[in-house]
Amino acid sequence: MGYFRKAIEQMAGYISGFQPKTADAVKLNTNENPWPCSPKVLEAIRKLTAENLQKYPEAVADSFRDVSAVVLGVNPENIICTNGGDDLLTICFRAFCDADRPVALAEPTYSLYPVLAGLQGCEVIEMARDSKGSLGQLAQANAPLTIICNPNAPTCDFIPIDELAVLAGQLSGVLLIDEAYVDFAEDNAVRLINDFDSVIILRSMSKGYSLAGIRFGYGIADAALIDGLMKVKDSYNVDTMAIAAATVAIGDQMHLKDNVKKIKTERSRLTQQMRTMGFEVPDSQTNFVLARSVKKEAKTVYEALVERNIFVRYFSLLGLDDKLRITIGAPEQNDKLLVALTEIIG
Repeated sequence: MGYFRKAIEQMAGYISGFQPKTADAVKLNTNENPWPCSPKVLEAIRKLTAENLQKYPEAVADSFRDVSAVVLGVNPENIICTNGGDDLLTICFRAFCDADRPVALAEPTYSLYPVLAGLQGCEVIEMARDSKGSLGQLAQANAPLTIICNPNAPTCDFIPIDELAVLAGQLSGVLLIDEAYVDFAEDNAVRLINDFDSVIILRSMSKGYSLAGIRFGYGIADAALIDGLMKVKDSYNVDTMAIAAATVAIGDQMHLKDNVKKIKTERSRLTQQMRTMGFEVPDSQTNFVLARSVKKEAKTVYEALVERNIFVRYFSLLGLDDKLRITIGAPEQNDKLLVALTEIIG
């Protein structure tokens, strides 16, 4: 057509997980929370009036910043609110990267990162995440923006926070730690913002808080870094309903902990059952597992599950093409998956 910039013409866009059309599908492919959000969320949404929707939302979502700052043990000035975690990623790429300012990644990881790099026309410096020296290689690359997904998608592994602190101290650029799945992990990196003015923590309300349909995320960083990111964000980037929902959700920590406990219980059960079947399933600190199919090709297992109206994620990529990423579902969903896998594997 010739209308688009060359970078857009040549790049491949991000491919979201398949959305089944039938209500009886077992949907374990997009890492949603199988348990509902806090009841306080629906109550907050119901209380919204027509006048609330007539007016623009809070420009920087101060309601959420005030409540979440107490929960996180930081100041409101340390928080930027975004239209999902992906919006924060977009803001960071726009703020720190261009044709002369590359991003450094440890692969495999979240596949949106290279897409956003392509939009900015910036080089992607890649290294193997499974290499023991990957953090050292990232430090050596010393890019203007370095991204570590921790816990990582899709590999489920977790890098100790002390090691990330060492990396942050070695970089002259920004270290973005994507903690979209951290609600299911044993530790988090928020404390690093007290020691490093170059660290940004990404958080999402989609996973632990069961608000994937709302689209709300946020970043935590030194106040001066937040000020700079505020220049880049879109005006009114978070809507009134999302602010109301996210604010009461993060305030209901008891509900979050209850949901996380349920997911961890099911995660352990699914892991052990699949190991018994012969799958190689590493320990996970996320709300999904990455299982290597040993007895049959992963693609064959994936297709057989689709025939049974059960959807998991298969990546036809080097290093992932023998594995299935499986979201931790509710007990009845996991039971259906396990029965199907028993039939398929034999």
